[in-house]
Amino acid sequence: MKCAMYYNNRDIRLEDIPVPKIGPDELLVQMHACGICGSDVLEWYRIKKAPIVLGHEMTGEIVKIGENVERYKVGDRVFVSHHVPCNTCHYCLNGHYTVCDTLRTTSFDPGGFAEFIRIPRINVDRGVFFLPDEISYEDGTFIEPLACVLRGQKIAHLQPGQTVFIIGGGIAGLLHLKLARAIGASSVVVTDINKKRLVFAEQFGAKAAILTDDNIPEHLKEVNNGHLADMVIVATGAIEAINMAWKTADRGGTVLLFAPTEPGIDISLPLYDIWNNGITITTSYAGSPLDISEAIELIRSKNIIVKDMITHRFPISRAEEGFKLVEKAQDSIKVIIEP
Repeated sequence: MKCAMYYNNRDIRLEDIPVPKIGPDELLVQMHACGICGSDVLEWYRIKKAPIVLGHEMTGEIVKIGENVERYKVGDRVFVSHHVPCNTCHYCLNGHYTVCDTLRTTSFDPGGFAEFIRIPRINVDRGVFFLPDEISYEDGTFIEPLACVLRGQKIAHLQPGQTVFIIGGGIAGLLHLKLARAIGASSVVVTDINKKRLVFAEQFGAKAAILTDDNIPEHLKEVNNGHLADMVIVATGAIEAINMAWKTADRGGTVLLFAPTEPGIDISLPLYDIWNNGITITTSYAGSPLDISEAIELIRSKNIIVKDMITHRFPISRAEEGFKLVEKAQDSIKVIIEP
């Protein structure tokens, strides 16, 4: 079968590998669509595992089932979660599913940028979700990133009527925009260094889309009747963006650090200002099975529209072009790989 083998962001090769053999408790899924995630082009994160077939935002059709599998049948349309929790460890029992050791070590075989994917037993047990008829294979590639965004806003306790400031207008930032509006935020403002992304932010309902400069706090006050933001969501790992968060959170506000920096990067905190202004700082990683179920319903019900976020589609044979677009972060929002 064909796959897109990752060696680095500029070296994605079309290769032939064997179709995986499945065990009695496993599934074989034919990939129909798989999104390129921003994390797929974090070279410092991916390069240490290369060569590897990446891709975790995958939807497809079950083409073979193990003899012990009862819940699914050949022909079922599914979204498959690559990471699944154990549900029994200290972290899971305290609701912190996404820091579970099992979640961080599970995956399917190979990644989603391949024609066929073997779904291991534990993923079959708790990571395979039926794709409703209302959700296309392409729209289903947004389930995993939306689940991550949903978990982040839950952890940060976003409430209707609050003002939201999103730093970073890539796919994550724009999904945060759509979800915040669906939840009932009174205003959502987006900033980015890329004017093209700001155009999308305006199309998706941002109250204002501001090109990043030194006067962001003042711009924010102009939009929010003299106030900064109740919630600041940092959807980029840039140090400048993180430093901007402390300057744009209103008193009593919350800063959600949604995107990671490279390991070993330290940041300075204006601790007195954070303490004096009652700022809460929180983080979020990945999504749980519950978040995935809720994301599926948000897309199925069209409370969150995702189709208008797809800017590019490529076959597996042209996956390298897709990776270059996502890494460049200039002309694309969502890039999807299809067979």
